Amino acid sequence: MLDRFNRNINYLRISVTDRCNLRCVYCMPEEGIQLISHKEILNFDEIINATKYLVSKGIDKVRITGGEPLVRKGIVDLVKMLSAIDGIKDLAMTTNGVFLEKYAQQLADAGLHRVNISLDTMDAEKYREITRGGDITQVFKGIDAAKKANLNPIKINCVVKENAQEKDAQAVTSYCKENDLEVRYIHEMDLEGGVFQVVEGGSGGDCKNCNRLRLNAKGDLRPCLFGDMKYNIREYGIEKATELALENKPKSGHHCTNSKFYNIGG
Repeated sequence: MLDRFNRNINYLRISVTDRCNLRCVYCMPEEGIQLISHKEILNFDEIINATKYLVSKGIDKVRITGGEPLVRKGIVDLVKMLSAIDGIKDLAMTTNGVFLEKYAQQLADAGLHRVNISLDTMDAEKYREITRGGDITQVFKGIDAAKKANLNPIKINCVVKENAQEKDAQAVTSYCKENDLEVRYIHEMDLEGGVFQVVEGGSGGDCKNCNRLRLNAKGDLRPCLFGDMKYNIREYGIEKATELALENKPKSGHHCTNSKFYNIGG
């Protein structure tokens, strides 16, 4: 599936909820957000039907995101349904890790291949500040559970302000080396200001090689994280929405004024 710049689009990120159990300072306002009503959120059949179509067109890599995907009721069932789609070679999830101790083995049994886990510091108090109340020990337990469930490779997403040489980032790096984890450094981004960089250790933000489409929780198919283009699959149908997303996927990102990280899925 090619866009107008001849990039092979084979990666779908599915945001299954805008809800999250944390309030990270770079993602969500302290007072919380105006949540999408339950009737607006795509049901599992809608997600599966859209994914099946996109896989038939060339998508072979799927990532489940949020908000925090593990707060979505029935998430293990959704993973099982997605894993049953013939043609998906890589089924992953991005999570803050807090609920992984409970769900890691269930997710693995349902067919999830691997996880990315957010961890920006090794300091418990600073983690509490960044997440506005999170308990870092739950993340460590979640990482251990993911390792036991063989959700490999386990990648750690570490948000940095400037670069990977920052004190907190270096502490996370040491932890990852000691525990056979991969680390990716994600520079703080500004959707409205159009501020982003290529992920260190990953491919996000590399516009010339972008291979992604994003489906958010209320059905908007978005061709670019840093763009206002969106095509709702309920309004257009998945075939037309896909056609429009491919036709209008920009050469590079600019800015996004009509959405936020917590409801696009990063």
